[in-house]
Amino acid sequence: MDTRRRSSAWLATATAAALAAGGLALAMTAQTATAAPTVSTVSPFDVSGGATVPFTEYEAEAAATNGSVIGPDYTQSTVASEASGRRAVTLSGQGKYVEFTLTKAANAVDVAYNLPRGASGTVSVYVNGGKIGTKLPVTAQYSYVDTGWIAGAKTHHFFDDSRIQLGQNLAAGAKVRLQLDSGDTGSATIDLADFEQVAGAAAQPSNSISVVTDGADASGNGDSTQAFRQAISDAKAQGKEVWIPPGTFTLTSQIPADNVTLRGAGNWYSVVHSSHFIDQTSATGNTKLYDFAVIGSVSVRNDNSPDSFVTGSLGPNSVVQGMWIQREKCGLWLTGNNTNLLVQNNRIIGTTADGINLDGSASGVQVKNNFLRNQGDDSLAMWSLGSPDTGNTFSNNTIVQPNLANGIAIYGGSNNTVSNNVIADTNALGGGIAISNQAFLQPFNPLSGTVTVSGNTLIRTGALNPNWGHPMGALRVDSYDYAISNNIQISNTKFIDSPYSDFEFVSGGGHGYTISGVTVSGATASGTGTVVVQAETPGSASFSNVTATTTGATGVYNCSYPTNLPAFTINKGSGNSGWDGVWGNCSTWPQPGAGSSGGGTGGTTGGTTTPPANSNLALGHPATASSTTQTYTAGNAVDGNASSYWESVNGAFPQTLTVDLGATKSVGKVTLKLPPSSDWATRTETLSVLGSTDNNNWATLKASGGVTFNPSSGNAATLTFTAANDRYIRLNFTGNTGWPAGQISEFEVYAS
Repeated sequence: MDTRRRSSAWLATATAAALAAGGLALAMTAQTATAAPTVSTVSPFDVSGGATVPFTEYEAEAAATNGSVIGPDYTQSTVASEASGRRAVTLSGQGKYVEFTLTKAANAVDVAYNLPRGASGTVSVYVNGGKIGTKLPVTAQYSYVDTGWIAGAKTHHFFDDSRIQLGQNLAAGAKVRLQLDSGDTGSATIDLADFEQVAGAAAQPSNSISVVTDGADASGNGDSTQAFRQAISDAKAQGKEVWIPPGTFTLTSQIPADNVTLRGAGNWYSVVHSSHFIDQTSATGNTKLYDFAVIGSVSVRNDNSPDSFVTGSLGPNSVVQGMWIQREKCGLWLTGNNTNLLVQNNRIIGTTADGINLDGSASGVQVKNNFLRNQGDDSLAMWSLGSPDTGNTFSNNTIVQPNLANGIAIYGGSNNTVSNNVIADTNALGGGIAISNQAFLQPFNPLSGTVTVSGNTLIRTGALNPNWGHPMGALRVDSYDYAISNNIQISNTKFIDSPYSDFEFVSGGGHGYTISGVTVSGATASGTGTVVVQAETPGSASFSNVTATTTGATGVYNCSYPTNLPAFTINKGSGNSGWDGVWGNCSTWPQPGAGSSGGGTGGTTGGTTTPPANSNLALGHPATASSTTQTYTAGNAVDGNASSYWESVNGAFPQTLTVDLGATKSVGKVTLKLPPSSDWATRTETLSVLGSTDNNNWATLKASGGVTFNPSSGNAATLTFTAANDRYIRLNFTGNTGWPAGQISEFEVYAS
């Protein structure tokens, strides 16, 4: 949540929406989840519901490539964990490519990509084997967002989007290749490509005044702010619209948009460069924004700055439609009177904070058929600060990759609806949908009336919360600061491959406030990582026609916090199946895949978090390092993916990499790996292996020596030693002939 309009005293105590469960940081640390979940390939466009979009999406990992597929990965602050489907393709060096075969006609493409921090350049584009004259511009300028004031946040927001028109109409079957050639960027990670058949530019309406007539510079070189303001003034005086013709227009400050229509020739043609487009505390209304792009240059998140497409009020009966909004702090941060606002058919991409936030007093607002990707906080939120949000609807939106908080969050308010949305791939500090009484600031208006949540599909949503040490569910009901007792109707929900749990009932502030009034009718859950229902606070909910298949641990985890409070009551009606089991040990958290598949068949199943003796004891467990470089964090070494790796800072030895096995275990072997690629030349790292039971006193398990990694033998090496009983295993690096840093892609630990 962006709180820039509050006083500095309030800001000092405020948290971001991403902190939706941060209050349990100390409460739940004994119940830590460490194992890695599985990952599917289901796309948000493979299911019903969500937005009807004008493009066809192609995942890079499903295309032809000679690059390296990264992921799947759920580790916070890794590039793969923020990718659509948790996978992407890294191109490193000249000649590396991804080639897409089109299934529908297209003449334009928008590409989601990542570059190393600080990099910029181009990617060459080939159509049916021929190189076209237009290159795809790429930069890391709008990636790598750091929000140190948000507890549990790490560097995030790794992807950016770049779009070009291809200059020709391509039929189904055409091949479009993105390739690194001489003069291009040295490396790039491609997540996906959205190919689109863009219609021609619209003509100027007869009842309009062009901003160019009033002096706007369509080349983008000059400042067109005053020309836009003059065109708005002239249009209002003459009862006309403001026309934004094809071109690029630069605005350096906000414009007064009230009771006026601004219309473009299409969001691929009429492009406004502005990081502060509309900012007004009040408006009379009937403001209409149609069919142009507003692309900012926001590269950080500063909640005290108005770096958004719209801040404040558009007034009653206003419309935002057909817009392309990118590289802003927020898309629309709405305060004041926005009664009966319609926000539809827009693309909101790459915001460093929220996509859309109804910040109190919103009434009758409809947000529907929008596509949102790569938000640095909640993609869609209603926050009832000051006055309640009442009678608003979020419907038929598609949301992908909110990389810090929730896909959709309802914080307080009355009689609001969330329906027929598709949400995929949430990360770190949120889930797919949150229904919450977390106040953040006062005066807050808790949930009341009826909250309707119906027909939503949640794909790979929910995350391992670093403040808790265990997961947040795909759909969370949270009595964070106030008890919940109003009518909450949750119906016809589809959960697909939730990495951890599906439904969660929690009091995220650690108070144990009750939750009641919840009715769940109709849900399917397939491929759930741990449990279908995760209950952690007193209260009750009724369930009917909820079916689950291939659940990783068991049906229910029911352990209230504080521990002296009664358990949650689950009232089962008819039609439930596949989630009968109950996790039997509240001192441990069920791991993904730990227990009977399908949720068990009887009353209580304890499950187990102890891997068999011949398995990798370090896989998915907490890892720490003495230092890291960029996104090459310690977690990469225990994620089961040899293509991701840990790297220390350069030019400074010794360095250490440590894994916590979770309990004392007998160990006698480690296998160390580097990425299995010819790009990684043979190198010898000088290191020793240490063991400890308390992470304080260390014994040498394997004396320091040279360990050689050779691509011809898989870049892997195994070290054996006398069996020891230790919980913490450490690698101590003192040299590397191939690079001036410690480097490991997989740190595997095995029993003797």
